[in-house]
Amino acid sequence: MNKKSNRLPINGWLNLDKPLNITSNDAVQAVKRALTPAKIGHGGTLDPLASGVLPLAFGEATKTVSYAMDGTKTYVAHVTFGSATHTDDREGEVMATSKVMPAEILIRKKLHDLSGQMIDQRPPAFSALKVDGKRAYDLARAGQAVDLAPRAVWLGAAQLLSYDGTEARIELQVGKGFYVRSFARDLGEQLRTRAHLSGLRRTRVGPFTIEDAISLDSLVTLDHRRAVAALLPLERVLDDIPALDLGQAEAWRLKSGLPTALVRRSFLPHMAELTDGQTVRARYGNRLMALCEYSKARLKVIRGFN
Repeated sequence: MNKKSNRLPINGWLNLDKPLNITSNDAVQAVKRALTPAKIGHGGTLDPLASGVLPLAFGEATKTVSYAMDGTKTYVAHVTFGSATHTDDREGEVMATSKVMPAEILIRKKLHDLSGQMIDQRPPAFSALKVDGKRAYDLARAGQAVDLAPRAVWLGAAQLLSYDGTEARIELQVGKGFYVRSFARDLGEQLRTRAHLSGLRRTRVGPFTIEDAISLDSLVTLDHRRAVAALLPLERVLDDIPALDLGQAEAWRLKSGLPTALVRRSFLPHMAELTDGQTVRARYGNRLMALCEYSKARLKVIRGFN
């Protein structure tokens, strides 16, 4: 029998607390065995070194993964001063050392100065970015020099939680494309020493928080019904996108793929708050039908949902 025929049409999000020492793909495979979904994807990879929030999308929710990945993320990073590694984290070989241990007041000042702005950041050589069609980490593992160009990333806030004279615990609120390993390396250099990432826990991805996450151990002990009941609605990652509740006529046109005019008076208050080119959620009967582009009192489907 085809294994795919046994998979279930589950739709929604699972806020998983990924444990240490397994890959994100390992976590996905474990959840697959527990829930047997027809389709699954995740919103933002975590290295084996890292634990914490790993949003998993099922079925139609996989169409909204990009919205989860674009959301603000929060991490608690452990940065160890005094040594730099070739991977920028504790799993790499030590490449340089320094006896300089920065004072707490200097760390706090540097974090304050960096917060709330775009910063230039050079991604780590051991990353999934592509260089001439090949993954950077594959080139680095083969011993080839990998020189990735710096790029601008958003650092919303950086706060020192604790410091023992060698290791600092730092909470970071960051935007898309931010590498915490690179931040640890660069922080050491900016404080005139060396540093690497020695631990990482992700506590938030967009609307998903660690307080509401379910551990992998807890999930796999649940029966299938209770595991599915732990899923969150498909629209959880779309809450900040304006919603329009359609009538039967508009819903029929939208489902048929036709441009849909918003002519009823009941739409006027909503349209007054929209601008041309804006993305909106089109809903009918309390269900999401599509993400649409709004323009001149018309809706055009960007992404439809079953």
